[in-house]
Amino acid sequence: MTKNKYLAGTSRQPHWPFTDFCFRVEVKRAAAAGLVQDRSAVMGRPGRGWTGGWTVLMWVAVVCLVLTDGRRSRQPRCPVGCTCTKDNALCENVRSVPHTFPSDVVSLSFVKSGFNEIAGASFVHTPNLQLLLFTANSFDLIDEDAFVGLPHLEYLFIENNRIASISPFAFRGLKALLHLSLAYNNLETLPKDVFRGMEALTKVDLRGNNLICDCKLKWLVEWIHHTNATLDQIYCSGPPIHQGKKINDLLPHSFDCITTEFASYQLLRFESISVETFTFGNEQYVVFAQPFAGTCNFLEWDHVEMTFRTYDTIQSTSTVVCKPMVIDNQLFIIVAQLFGGSHIYKRDSSANKFIKIQDIDILRIRKPNDIETFVIDGESFFVIADSSKAGSTTVYKWNGIGFYSHQSLHPWYRDTDVEYLEISNKPHLILSSSSQRPVVYQWNRSQKKFDRRTDIPDMEDVFSIKHFRVKGELFICLTRYIGDSRVMRWDGAMFKEVQTFPSRGSMVFQPVSVGKWQYAILGSDYSLTQVYQWDAKRGQFVPSQELSIQAPRGFSVVSVDNRVFLLASSFKGKTQIYEHLMIDLSD
Repeated sequence: MTKNKYLAGTSRQPHWPFTDFCFRVEVKRAAAAGLVQDRSAVMGRPGRGWTGGWTVLMWVAVVCLVLTDGRRSRQPRCPVGCTCTKDNALCENVRSVPHTFPSDVVSLSFVKSGFNEIAGASFVHTPNLQLLLFTANSFDLIDEDAFVGLPHLEYLFIENNRIASISPFAFRGLKALLHLSLAYNNLETLPKDVFRGMEALTKVDLRGNNLICDCKLKWLVEWIHHTNATLDQIYCSGPPIHQGKKINDLLPHSFDCITTEFASYQLLRFESISVETFTFGNEQYVVFAQPFAGTCNFLEWDHVEMTFRTYDTIQSTSTVVCKPMVIDNQLFIIVAQLFGGSHIYKRDSSANKFIKIQDIDILRIRKPNDIETFVIDGESFFVIADSSKAGSTTVYKWNGIGFYSHQSLHPWYRDTDVEYLEISNKPHLILSSSSQRPVVYQWNRSQKKFDRRTDIPDMEDVFSIKHFRVKGELFICLTRYIGDSRVMRWDGAMFKEVQTFPSRGSMVFQPVSVGKWQYAILGSDYSLTQVYQWDAKRGQFVPSQELSIQAPRGFSVVSVDNRVFLLASSFKGKTQIYEHLMIDLSD
């Protein structure tokens, strides 16, 4: 019995090319049908039933082989709406992407299909694809991971469709892709780094789209200059600065994509009427004048908590200005009060507190409204604008021991603001008044006093004037409570109007400089505060941002720990601190 020699003398079952699972199932079925009585013999353990068991064993083997071969030979059919040849499939007018195709299909095309998007993981059941084409379809979106599971895909053509949006990760996983075409769609932009990870790319076709070459597309210009892939010539549809230009010819520095904003950072639960910033002992400080609380409230930056905290206070009455002045490493604070006279304090470092060292003549300064400090030829001065009928705007000079009255400027004019600036390298003061046009004074070096020179015509009822410079040119911001606030430029002989701004209850029009950015902030008692940013190309301010501040009265900027903050005093609400942020629009 030759056919039994492989089993003679052993209790182990023979090795056959079918699974043990199939073998055991069919043996059980044979036993149940009564074809074998001793199932243990058939399973390889010798016994009385073994002779007949060999016949059953052969029967089971045949059944398992037929079943196994049947499983291997079963192939997915060509989906409805598709035509399949040996290795190609073409689908037309299908409503969705079919999930199964014959396994030997390596090229797949969709024409005039009715689905609205290429959804994620649409082709995980066809991993052998090498070419995929979509043309004349109606979908307008390519979703995230739309082509995941296609490790062998080399050619992807998505042409003549209506695609307007592509997910940033639409092409994730296509590491073998050589050629990508998105030609003749409705694309105006592409998400940043949409080609990331596609290191094998040699060709990208973006023709026939309406690409807007703004900051959102700056990354593509950078990618073109670093990739080894070739890109057909494509043209910008906008913005006007780049319209009609070839994207291939643009350079990354052609884009100005950094914008800025003032973001709310910290809320201080007190009202204030003025704010000043200063440096003393290599530290930055802020001081707010609080008229209702009657204090000068000093804040310092907490380098650990990253907030502004209370440093010290000076108790006073109806405080309107707390003006810091550093002379020979000594810190002085000029405290202007509406009642009870104004005073000068000095910081006593040994006692770690402020000490009053001097009173200001109450006969000259009855209703102080503003203080300016300045240095001329190494000598330190400050000037107080007095808004009373009986007082007089007065210049004070430091004599090494204290401050004394140096010059009284015009009396009886109810000055609301004083601004120190240099015009043609000569010291000047501009006084704003509710009773006359702004008056310009020039420093007389021989007399060491200010002489009245001129006024600014056609500018009645100016509450305050603040100056700024752009590329060496001198400008002033003129604040009017009702009417139009203005920006004027010095032309070498006089100030000429550059721009007007509607003012409704404005008490402050403050120029603020942060790095290379120049701003002007127009406060209002009746509406939102308007932030304007200087546009160098236009030579004017353009709207930048709106801030919600109740009755703003003053703004100042301080820089700490490589961060810049805008401090905003509020006469009727909470004092606010904003952080100046730079935003890259190309991200």
